[in-house]
Amino acid sequence: MAISTNHVASLSKPCISSFTTLKVLSKPNNYFHPGQSEFKRSSISCNVTSEASTLTINAKENDFKTLQRPNSVGRFGKFGGKYVPETLIPVLTELEAAFHVIAVDQDFQKELEGILKDYVGRESPLYFAERLTEHYRRPNGEGPHIYLKREDLNHTGSHKINNAIGQVLLAKRLGKKRIIAETGAGQHGVATATVCARFGLECIVYMGAQDMERQALNVFRMKLLGAEVRGVHAGTATLKDATSEAIRDWVTNVDSTHYILGSVAGPHPYPMMVREFHAIIGNETRRQALEKWGGKPDVLVACVGGGSNAMGLFHEFVDDFDVRLIGVEAAGHGLDSNKHAATLTKGEVGVLHGAMSFLLQDDDGQIIEPHSISAGLDYPGVGPEHSFLKERGRAEYHSATDDEALEAFKRVSRLEGIIPALETSHALAYLEKLCPSLPDKTKVVVSCSGRGDKDVHTAIKYLQV
Repeated sequence: MAISTNHVASLSKPCISSFTTLKVLSKPNNYFHPGQSEFKRSSISCNVTSEASTLTINAKENDFKTLQRPNSVGRFGKFGGKYVPETLIPVLTELEAAFHVIAVDQDFQKELEGILKDYVGRESPLYFAERLTEHYRRPNGEGPHIYLKREDLNHTGSHKINNAIGQVLLAKRLGKKRIIAETGAGQHGVATATVCARFGLECIVYMGAQDMERQALNVFRMKLLGAEVRGVHAGTATLKDATSEAIRDWVTNVDSTHYILGSVAGPHPYPMMVREFHAIIGNETRRQALEKWGGKPDVLVACVGGGSNAMGLFHEFVDDFDVRLIGVEAAGHGLDSNKHAATLTKGEVGVLHGAMSFLLQDDDGQIIEPHSISAGLDYPGVGPEHSFLKERGRAEYHSATDDEALEAFKRVSRLEGIIPALETSHALAYLEKLCPSLPDKTKVVVSCSGRGDKDVHTAIKYLQV
């Protein structure tokens, strides 16, 4: 697994608490101009150096390929950055420097590749979903070809193990003995607990009390693996609040602790680092597609909460403008219901958990409680690179409701004998709208980001089978 990165410098003047929510009151063109920002709900001010203010938004291929992702100050256009307490700046700087070292360290890469192969079970198959393909065949016999990138077959049952392995090896290089993590659906928590057990490290996982109830199976798995699961009852008692508590712990214990953040969110270098550890998904997909049909996929589809599985699939193909990138968010009870988690569809620019991105927030910059039947998508923010891809027009983002995801959960189970995670089911649900519009034999790859064992208890309440 080769990690390719650009050198990235720290922000010139970091400020603002990681768990403070800030709403950016933008000019009509939505640009963030240094020195001209206004923030509600905060008396803290700062100057943010950004290259974004001089960039013209377009999706022209030549212009896009020349942009660093992230740029020299840790931003994807105007998104990203480091909005953190001063306590965390040295550890983030150390983490970034160490990441650049291991990216070109052949011994590290060899160890990582060996563990991914022999422990995780990579490479994951690119599976032709024959009966799902038949389901979308039109009366004239034409229709797209559907393939599933089977991250659900990884050890622990999702893509999350890729990043957890990479970060725990990095933490060992930094001499950290204590690992903390946040989790929503529990898959990142299970992956982190698993690798900590494998390497004999102390593990503490923060999880919202509501998520602990609907993901009781994963809570048991984490405890069985030796992790301490700390329930978070504040706020909405979901992923947002678990992330805030993990950051508070980290601020207090920076010397001994490494925070294995589970998505392409948070302060720089996490969005870049997590993306690179998951880029193996897209790397394998390109190679497997070439072997199976002699070309590239035409369309990539993945669910988006924070966005790690989608970014892992997309990254390899971002510069291939003939490949369509589609992210699918959680529409919950509907986009007009205020009970959804469709951040890129309905959100506005703001700062949460250390980075600038799109957020679900009200006019005062207060976070609007998100909703999704899937705990892993129940988050009011999104990774800054997804915000960048949306704004640049390189990727498109749509949504699927709880009901649509449940139907896809059942449909794929019965047509393919694969029970997908409810997160994955949102991506699969969007095929109902996408496939009728696609030309014959279009090659569609869907990220099957996780298996649905953990969601059966939730699905029982809603599905008649």
